[in-house]
Order: sequence, then C-alpha cells, then structure tokens
Amino acid sequence: MVRIAVAGGSGQVAREVIDALVATGKHEITVLSRRDLQSADATDPGVKQRTVNYGNVHNLTEALQGVHTLLSFVQILSDPNQESQKNLIDAAIASGVRRFAPSEYGSKGTNHMAWWAGKEAIREYLEEVNATEKKLEYTLFQPGLFLDYLAFPYKTAKYLDPLQSVFDFEHRRAIVVDGHEDAILTLTTVSDLSEIIARAVEYEGAWPRHGGIRGNRLTFSDILRIGETVRGHFDVDKVYLEDLRAGNLKTSWGLEAVHHAVSDDQAAELLRAVSIGILLSSVEGAWDSSDSMSRLFPDFKFTTAHDFLVRAWDGKP
Repeated sequence: MVRIAVAGGSGQVAREVIDALVATGKHEITVLSRRDLQSADATDPGVKQRTVNYGNVHNLTEALQGVHTLLSFVQILSDPNQESQKNLIDAAIASGVRRFAPSEYGSKGTNHMAWWAGKEAIREYLEEVNATEKKLEYTLFQPGLFLDYLAFPYKTAKYLDPLQSVFDFEHRRAIVVDGHEDAILTLTTVSDLSEIIARAVEYEGAWPRHGGIRGNRLTFSDILRIGETVRGHFDVDKVYLEDLRAGNLKTSWGLEAVHHAVSDDQAAELLRAVSIGILLSSVEGAWDSSDSMSRLFPDFKFTTAHDFLVRAWDGKP
C-alpha cells in the first residue's frame, strides 16, 4: 500500500489516473484541491479530499505528512510563475515525501511551445533543489500526444475531452511540414498512460528521471497511412519551415476546439500557435518520447494506433 496525494485532482487527466489507482485496491489516495469538490467533479467515494492553499508551503507541508508519492496535475496555464508547483516541491521535501511527478503528461521537449514554458521552469527547479544532494526522487511522465485526440470530435475516455490536432480524421485532412514527413510523434492513449502510472507507483526500484511512455512511435507518414486505411483518402496541406518560423500558418483549415483552461479572447491566437508549435517541435524531435518508464513493465501491452482508430471510427460518418 502506498499513500498517494494527487494535486489538481479534479482535472481530466488526473481523474483518469485516479480511477486506475483506485482500481488496484491497494492505495490510500488523497486529492488536494483549492476548493471543495462538488458532486459533478467528485472522485471515488473511497478517495479522501483535502482543501489546500497552494500559496502556503506550511499548509501544504501539513497536508503531505505521511505521503509517499505526490502526483501533480496542477494546471500550468493558470499559474504563469509556477508558484503552486514550486511550493508543492518545497512542501514535499519538508514533509518527507519520497516521490514526485510534476505536471507533464505530454511531449519531452517544449521548444516552440510557449504555452508549456512552465514545464521547463519546474524541470529547472527540480534540478536546482537536487543539485547538491538528492532530496526528492522524481520522474517526468511523457506519453507524447494522447492518441484519443485522433478520434475528435468523439470522446474515447471517461473524463478526457476531445481535442483537435493537425490530423483531422473527421474531415480526412492533415497538416504536414514539407520534406519532414518522417518527423516522429509518440501517441499513447490516456488509459495506457494511467495504467503505467499505476504500475510506476508500485515499482520498487528508482524512477527514471525522464519517464518516457511510448505507446506508439510513428512518423507523420505512418499516421497518414493508418488514417487512409481507416477513413479513406486524406487531403494534406503542406507547410514550409520558413513560413512556420516566421509565425505564418498557410493552410486551408485550422484548429477550432480549444482547451477548457483557455479564455475565449486567447483562443484564436493560441490555436494558431499550437499548430505552428507542434509542427516545428515535431521536426526537432520534441514528440519522440523515450520508453524509459514503459520498458520497466515489459509485459504491458499498449493499445496500437491502428486498432484504436479502427474501433474509434467504426460506423462513424
């Protein structure tokens, strides 16, 4: 049995992970939240809930007494200075927490993705606090892009909402950087991520610092081939590096669905920036996650992109 605290536990990915942890029947789980969780976003009845002040290290230290593993799902966009996670790290060290996972759950690199600059700030802070001695064991859970997003607009997980990507299976179209069709994307279902995290919590060895989780490692061309097998012919908009680097996205279509944490007045600019950022960063290898965490569990069978997409789009118009 491991005592686990989940910060930002009302978020979509957090709730997927909490369900996987609860399903093991082995752990004592406490969700930390800024507010009392209402019935609409309450977790399993067996999961404890505790209201905390992320601006108060003393309050967080008290809440983390006796906790073995702290998983953070704190929303990065809502905390530009990342004070919440820095305070969580300080409190975890003060209270004797053994393991910590910051709010990651995406690409291994953040280049060209300013909306994820907070991840770099926390990575640097973790290195800083461990510079002279290892005060806190941690890993960066990095599953790449959620495979679930290729089923947009259909929901394929219990909590995770659909989001658009540069691969639009609904309308059979995609955006690809000309000459870089071999750029790599790691694609992992949120369910598989959750199962790996549940296993990692029980793993008795040291966590790898870069917790790469590689469900599928595919090139843009691979994804298009699977897409055409599942959905038929795709129209492909080719874009050029020089345009992207200049901030120009010259395509016949663009993303329209934005993350719930983004305000309406920020949406249009962020959607354009997300497309440009994902395309540029993929060319530079930011989405080519390692398998350093997933290879600790060689018996685990990941959901393949082909099988997932066949099921997701079966019978869809």
